[in-house]
Amino acid sequence: MFTGIVQGTGELVALEEKQNFRRHVIRMAPEMLEGLVPGASVAHNGCCLTVTSVEGDRVAFDLMQETLRVTNLGALRLGDRVNLERAARFGDEIGGHAMSGHIFCQATVVDVVRSADNLTLWFELPLEAMKYVLTKGYIGVDGASLTIGAVEARRFCVHLIPETLQRTTLGARAPGERVNIEIDPQTQAIVDTVERVLARQQSQENV
Repeated sequence: MFTGIVQGTGELVALEEKQNFRRHVIRMAPEMLEGLVPGASVAHNGCCLTVTSVEGDRVAFDLMQETLRVTNLGALRLGDRVNLERAARFGDEIGGHAMSGHIFCQATVVDVVRSADNLTLWFELPLEAMKYVLTKGYIGVDGASLTIGAVEARRFCVHLIPETLQRTTLGARAPGERVNIEIDPQTQAIVDTVERVLARQQSQENV
């Protein structure tokens, strides 16, 4: 489990391409390396990956075909940076909201609105995901737990404070780029349950 509080960013310093498979090597900050061993979980742009080796500050991760298909990690190039969060431990403070590290889909950045004190990003989502996006609800964007500011048809926005901009890669996002989205699991469960109940009621009324 993850909290959606990005702990920092890491640079992609090496990659190995194979058929339907990719190995990433990320340079991680010293404060994120303590106790990190093969088998541990680290979220990359919100996607849970397993550590395969640790050599100094260089940490390797394997990405399978489904990960490359669903997330934006397959588009990374050497020198790119990713948002990182180590798995939460029992007793850790949940500063954001509980996240699984399983990416639901990708969203496209469609507008960037800058002001003196914050940044507003607008995203477009696939239509089937919009039913889970509610104003003031939670959403995971590239691993960051954020509050949804507004919803319009197939678009939604988030407002980023300076601390989020400093800790994450979101401040560098530009229109046309794609981000990983994790839907709040509680919102998804409620929406899906209501849909099933309404569908059952409608079916009974039509009998």
